[in-house]
Amino acid sequence: MVACWVSPGWSSGLDLSACPEWAAQDSTASEEAIGAGFAQLLVARRERASRVTVTGVLVDVYCLGVKNVIEPHTMGAGSLEAHRRSYYSAFEEPSLPIGIEQAQAIAYGAVAYARELGFEPAPGFTQAADLLGEPVGALPQIGFGNQGMPFYLNGPRDDPRTILAPLERTRGSGNYHYILASGPM
Repeated sequence: MVACWVSPGWSSGLDLSACPEWAAQDSTASEEAIGAGFAQLLVARRERASRVTVTGVLVDVYCLGVKNVIEPHTMGAGSLEAHRRSYYSAFEEPSLPIGIEQAQAIAYGAVAYARELGFEPAPGFTQAADLLGEPVGALPQIGFGNQGMPFYLNGPRDDPRTILAPLERTRGSGNYHYILASGPM
């Protein structure tokens, strides 16, 4: 392993009582944080002395789980820092260095939570999971959802009906929240 990072504000609205040190590390966490509800992970593993393999995973920690994956790719180890800066360039605060256990807890925990709601991870997650590796032991439990409740904010390529129907089926009316940011339902 070379390194893992997560976007600032990733823990906004989550229950991190089982891992309070992770909450303390994310000092920008708030409902108003840029990217609240999402954890943008970057994972890099050393292939050999001068090469690393990198993957990026966008995790909706409030509802959908793994929403997007950047296919693992290999680059020169000297390019990793520039790649990390570019990957997190939309954020005002710097990315947070984390351990592989935390990256696994975020990604695998969100996938499990989303499956309970009726959603599968984005295509390409299997390859990213290969880079994340298997957890060595039980991972600390993260309470996903916004304050423990599924919360869906539609993205520009989402069809809200395909999201709201499983939420209605798995949670029932009044047991989830959503905001439709644009377009008709």
